[in-house]
Amino acid sequence: MELTANDIITWVNKTNEKIQNNKEYLTSLDQAVGDGDHGINMARGFKEVVVKLDDNSYVSASDALKDTAMTLMSKVGGAAGPLYGTAFLKLSTSLKDKSADYTHFVNGLEESLAGLKQRGKSQECEKTLIDVWAPVIEKMKEREDFDAALLKDTAENALEKTKDIKATKGRASYLGDRSIGHLDPGSVSSFYVFEALAETIEGGR
Repeated sequence: MELTANDIITWVNKTNEKIQNNKEYLTSLDQAVGDGDHGINMARGFKEVVVKLDDNSYVSASDALKDTAMTLMSKVGGAAGPLYGTAFLKLSTSLKDKSADYTHFVNGLEESLAGLKQRGKSQECEKTLIDVWAPVIEKMKEREDFDAALLKDTAENALEKTKDIKATKGRASYLGDRSIGHLDPGSVSSFYVFEALAETIEGGR
């Protein structure tokens, strides 16, 4: 299977739906450990991305991903904008002049993860969105084609594990041990991203 520009648009639309439907939930999670604005910022940003992608026609997956990235960077406030913008931009750059087949796509996600680590100055086990992205990509590298069920299950399991991690990055780190037991808001929104990707893959088969 190869992802087309239309598949990317479907992926973004599905992600937007999940974030809009869970905006208050994301906000409540962020109020417990952060600024309380993650839901609002993500909802505003992805809504703008949907408008941007709807206004253009795309030949390649890379081009659609690039506009997604640039819009997120400019429209999402807080830490989430630069992080998600970087992730989508690295994926776009990696796929430039290439088909978005499984191997190229997974390689692109690895570039995204490297970008997240660099931008956030963070690694695994610090209670950030990296704790969802890293296990998902690691599991995908073990396969040779898209597997929607595996994608969603891995993201969900990784998300649940963030509850038990003590935050050492971002505003949540101020809570120290009190951050244990809370889900990381960025990990939850990342789960929506990968859940939406799984649904896009299911629909594309």
